[in-house]
Amino acid sequence: MLRLRFCLFGVIIALLQCYFAMLSSAQITHPLEVSVLQAVRRKLIDTQGNLNNWKKSDPCTSNWTGVVCILDKNDGYFHVRELRMLHLNLSGKLAPELGLLTYAKRLNFMWNNINGSIPKEIGNMTSLQLLLLSGNQISGPLPDELGNLPNITKFQLDINQISGPLPRSFANLNTVRHFHMNNNSISGQIPPELGALPQLIHLLLDNNNLSGYLPPELSKMPKLTVFQLDNNNFNGTEIPESYGNMSTLLKLSLRNCNLQGSVPDLSGSPHLLYLDLSSNKLVGSIPTNKLSVNITTINLSNNMLTGPIPSNFSGFPHLQKLLLKNNNLSGDAPTNIWQSVTLGSFVKFTLDFRNNSLTNISGIINPPANVSIKLQGNPVCQRANELNILPFCGVPTEDTEAPGSSNDFPEGCKTQSCPFSDNFEYVPESPAPCFCAAPLGIGLRLRSPSISEFQPYKFPFELWITDHLGMNRYQLVIDSFMWEEGPRLRMYLKIFPSFSNDTYTFNTSEILQLMDEFATFSIPGDDTFGPYDLLNFTLLGPYKDVILKHPKSGMSRGALLGIVLGSMSLIVAISLVIAFIFYKKHKRFYRQVFKKKSTQKLPFKTESVREFSFLVLEMATNGFDNSMQVGQGGYGKVYKGVLADGTIVAIKRAHEGSLQGQQEFFTEIELLSRLHHRNLVPLVGYCVEQGEQMLVYEFMPNGSVVLDTSSLVKAKDLQVFL
Repeated sequence: MLRLRFCLFGVIIALLQCYFAMLSSAQITHPLEVSVLQAVRRKLIDTQGNLNNWKKSDPCTSNWTGVVCILDKNDGYFHVRELRMLHLNLSGKLAPELGLLTYAKRLNFMWNNINGSIPKEIGNMTSLQLLLLSGNQISGPLPDELGNLPNITKFQLDINQISGPLPRSFANLNTVRHFHMNNNSISGQIPPELGALPQLIHLLLDNNNLSGYLPPELSKMPKLTVFQLDNNNFNGTEIPESYGNMSTLLKLSLRNCNLQGSVPDLSGSPHLLYLDLSSNKLVGSIPTNKLSVNITTINLSNNMLTGPIPSNFSGFPHLQKLLLKNNNLSGDAPTNIWQSVTLGSFVKFTLDFRNNSLTNISGIINPPANVSIKLQGNPVCQRANELNILPFCGVPTEDTEAPGSSNDFPEGCKTQSCPFSDNFEYVPESPAPCFCAAPLGIGLRLRSPSISEFQPYKFPFELWITDHLGMNRYQLVIDSFMWEEGPRLRMYLKIFPSFSNDTYTFNTSEILQLMDEFATFSIPGDDTFGPYDLLNFTLLGPYKDVILKHPKSGMSRGALLGIVLGSMSLIVAISLVIAFIFYKKHKRFYRQVFKKKSTQKLPFKTESVREFSFLVLEMATNGFDNSMQVGQGGYGKVYKGVLADGTIVAIKRAHEGSLQGQQEFFTEIELLSRLHHRNLVPLVGYCVEQGEQMLVYEFMPNGSVVLDTSSLVKAKDLQVFL
């Protein structure tokens, strides 16, 4: 009988080992990252229920909203590659546990209502490339730890309430290409060390509280193209002369920055397209050296400039606006500036010379209808009848381009809805007449374009987008566009499937691919249009049920899961029968085991020792990864751990053969909490969940001895060196 019992016990152990081995192999998302996502969910407030499916099954295989995964063939688990939480009406805070998503490349919480500060733990996301938090209510300073991100390429943190200085640690970001931090409350001096950034192309810090001076060192950035600092206060300092020699610069915008001194000579910036130095206190004359032949916008209004309007403002075929109002310019108002401009049917050209000291008109003034000249407030207008310039001295017209639309029906098509279901439309420029299809809607915003009028650049814009998407130009329709403060250009795009006799919609994989192209900012930048914002996707009609999915993984997990589930049912059935028989015969033994595994509170009071959950210590050690192990003894293993608040600790985890009784373990904790010696590492806390016994100490590299009172009998087990 005794032999039978041992035999049954052996069968149970073997079957349970087989069961748990297969259960482990069927795990899909890495357990640590599942715990992280649960922590993220607890910090968020989801009033519209967009994250309801975060409560079921596995994150990657059941397609949790916004969770994009990738399979790692080395460890066999799926890992979170991206959190795409764009425009989900979320509030709450960002969880510090995000720092444990070391596989994640993109963190996207744009256009929500997230508050609180940016967790410093995000600086531990070693794979992170895009930190996208635009359009929230995030406050507090930028953590220095963000300067530790080795692969970051884009900070998109605009339209928040971020305060404090720019961390000097950002000078360590050798891969960063985009600082989009406009419309916050960032203050203090721009660190001169940022001039050493080798890859930065966009520096957008407009509408903040920056002060101090403009560092000349910023001109050393070898790839900078957009430099926009409007609406800051640089305390009456001057624009460094070196800013005129930035060979890659496309846009320089320093509007309303309380700058003094003279206008720099910008002839050393051969690619400059857009210049705005308006609303400062600049003095002296305008430099006469030739600017870039491709320049579109020159705005020197609202300064204290003197002298004549130089002749170098002529000969610019792409110039859209020359704005010099509210200065003290004298001499003649030139009339030949627009003569070299390529004036197509959509081109508008504005010359604004209002409120200066111009006394005469040079040449014959007879501009085309799409050229606007404004001379109000100049002495020359006192001779308006004599010089035949009354139209240019009257009430001025609006400068800003009016909102536009391209939503026209194709010729010959009925002006009613398509002969399909809702959300189908005629494709305006389809090669086949009256081709009807369902579009994908995309809200986009050009955050720093180098133009002032969009209509002349509509065709190049369409080519830019469709070429990089591998599509025909007719598939893209600019449904509407409108200029906003900045100036920034907001638009709504519709992308249609290509013409086919039997297909009128995108399939799911095509929709996901298009969404990825925009959401991951895979479309390369353009000199004219600059960086863009993704505002939203509109998924209606046949696309309303499209959700983000993890990359396809073949049968590496799916087939295995099917095999495991099939085998598991038989094993579990056999195990339960045998376990029931065995349990009836060994009921007392099971009661003792259960009692040993249960958790209780400390029977004494102490303020110096904390109780940690198993989950907290598991996350602190990256799932008790071998790379975190720093020691081993008769008691068990010692791990280095990093708690959510950044505290570094040493965690002694007892192996199964060293587990004590509950009372003995608590007695040891009580003794350690009272022992204080310069050669003893202080005890921080303990964990007794899930059948574990762990002690948490302060971490001291190569430091003092940790006393283990459970091993006092054996001197060789008394020391665990960290």
